[in-house]
Amino acid sequence: MQAIVIPFRHEDTATWTYLVHAPGDGAAVVIDPVLDFDAASGEVHTESAATVLAAAEAAQLRIEWILETHAHADHLSAAAWLRGHTGARVAIGAGIVRVQRTFKERLNLDDGALVADGSQFDHLLADGEVLRAGSLTVQALATPGHTPDSMSYLIGDAVFVGDTLFSPASGSARCDFPGGDAHALYRSVQRLYGLPATRMFLCHDYPPAGIAARAEIPMSEQRARNIHLREDTDEAGFVAMRTARDATLAVPRLLWPALQVNIRAGRLPPAEPNGTSYLRLPVRLRGGGAHSGA
Repeated sequence: MQAIVIPFRHEDTATWTYLVHAPGDGAAVVIDPVLDFDAASGEVHTESAATVLAAAEAAQLRIEWILETHAHADHLSAAAWLRGHTGARVAIGAGIVRVQRTFKERLNLDDGALVADGSQFDHLLADGEVLRAGSLTVQALATPGHTPDSMSYLIGDAVFVGDTLFSPASGSARCDFPGGDAHALYRSVQRLYGLPATRMFLCHDYPPAGIAARAEIPMSEQRARNIHLREDTDEAGFVAMRTARDATLAVPRLLWPALQVNIRAGRLPPAEPNGTSYLRLPVRLRGGGAHSGA
């Protein structure tokens, strides 16, 4: 079965969102929806997610599942907003519990702010689990390495790989986030390369200047031409390259806002007594002693 895939590009975060359904069927899934977030003002908007919803309504599609490929560090998820407008269930890999525990500790959150048990999501997916939306069959495949909760979704001849791979010209995902592992990423990509899928859909693409971003890549092209990890790439060589490259990468600009929302399934932190939600930012002084300012 060749699923119908409608991509949506969020330019500010270079994110692809997908609306997927079977031919002639009214049931659909959405993969990796995005909120619009202005870090300077703290304002959150929903125009991008509303565009996806409007497209579903125009095509008379009923969104039954909202699937996250992982708790993203570079954009805020619109899963909660979309769930509120459609009644769809939100699912993510069961590894999210490990991610929640890590960032609960790093943000010094108590149980009132975050219970790290995955209960913020409607369903936690096990490796190999199958979901259905009408005649659409979705197989969840654990593909850790970038993060411990990374999931790919096999739908007919298409596989949605999250951040595991980018386009052939851009390579592979970083593995230096908590729980990341370059060896695991190598094995995950080899698993993807062994699938019967012929189309690979990315969550992000960061093309070189002058080259258009790509949402869909033929599986054969990834296997043969990905600059970091082809099907014949040696594991030790890949791990050495990935480790050296990761050591040079900056922290994503939206990491702390994104993680605080995304480990809550797209919800903002609980409002404080004044009715406002706040995002935390860990601060560390490097080089030199602290000054009292007195």
